[in-house]
Amino acid sequence: MTNPPRQENPFTTYRSARHLVAGAALGALAGSLLTVMAVLWFAAVFSLFAGTTSDTTLVITYASAALVLPAAVLWLAREFAKAHRDRFRWSFGIDIPTPTLTWKSAGRYLTYHLIALVLGVPAVVLVLMPPAARRYSKADVMMARALLAPGGYERLAQRVESLSRSRADVIAATDAERRRIERDLHDGIQQRLMSLAMNLGMAREALTEPSPARDAIVAAHEEAVVTLAELRQFVRGLHPAVLDDRGLDAALSGIAARAPIPVAVSVDVQPRCAATVEAIAYFIVSEALTNVVKHASAERADVVVVRRDERLHMTVSDDGCGGAVMTPDGGLTGLARRTASVDGTMTLQSPVGGPTILSVELPCA
Repeated sequence: MTNPPRQENPFTTYRSARHLVAGAALGALAGSLLTVMAVLWFAAVFSLFAGTTSDTTLVITYASAALVLPAAVLWLAREFAKAHRDRFRWSFGIDIPTPTLTWKSAGRYLTYHLIALVLGVPAVVLVLMPPAARRYSKADVMMARALLAPGGYERLAQRVESLSRSRADVIAATDAERRRIERDLHDGIQQRLMSLAMNLGMAREALTEPSPARDAIVAAHEEAVVTLAELRQFVRGLHPAVLDDRGLDAALSGIAARAPIPVAVSVDVQPRCAATVEAIAYFIVSEALTNVVKHASAERADVVVVRRDERLHMTVSDDGCGGAVMTPDGGLTGLARRTASVDGTMTLQSPVGGPTILSVELPCA
């Protein structure tokens, strides 16, 4: 049994010493420049409000300084913070994340620069005491992570954004895979099955005399036709080609035409939404109408899809018996999950006796 390799301690005496020296020099430069700029800003503001001069040129100069210096301080604080992050990476191989530049993060930057200025000289003295230098370097890392890295709220926001991007990537990848499977089935198995059905049909027509062989061919032909119809339905359920070619209007009209009850469809979506959103909208309407046919005892249904700005609004209503509720494993819960997958919203109104109105709102992007 071998012992695991020992990890190198980055806080060696040499690394800690050079880290403290570089930090003292950088802190002195940053602190001095920022302090001078802060003093100049206060002087400019004081001169403006105190009215110490009537010279128009000086007034314009003071006003310009009062406006420009805060932006310059913000920029310098960010650049010196970047230099300190490079110092931690150079000294110890430690990466400190960069927060979004705001006045709040700039305040943390200025706090760190002030501390680095005040403690810069004592830190250099610690170079002569290796244990103290190493401990001070570790404390400097902790302070930098608290003041130069994103704050708790920003880290949470970045995490949420990262998860949102990951979820969007998963949804897009799933939709792309569904499209690929649909193309493979349509161009491969479906075409071969269609050819088989046609050949069996021609053999069935050629054999006119009753015989066991003809009976077998007839049964095989009918089975092939049924299987082809089921495969077409399955392929359409994966991703209808008409959705890509002609958009939601044609795709939803196709669903309505195949429904066993009358379905009125009204679609006004210009410009078209993202392909993934269109696919989700198609499947939501398809599953909603399936629920209507299975459970609502309805005589008709209506589908309205409208784009308003960057939101897609969909309504599926029926004149059925109502009383629809969401159950943990029910179809309506599946619709809610599909809607939430792209940060959409879904509401259901289904009083006993009807009507049932399912409203869904999806982002178009």
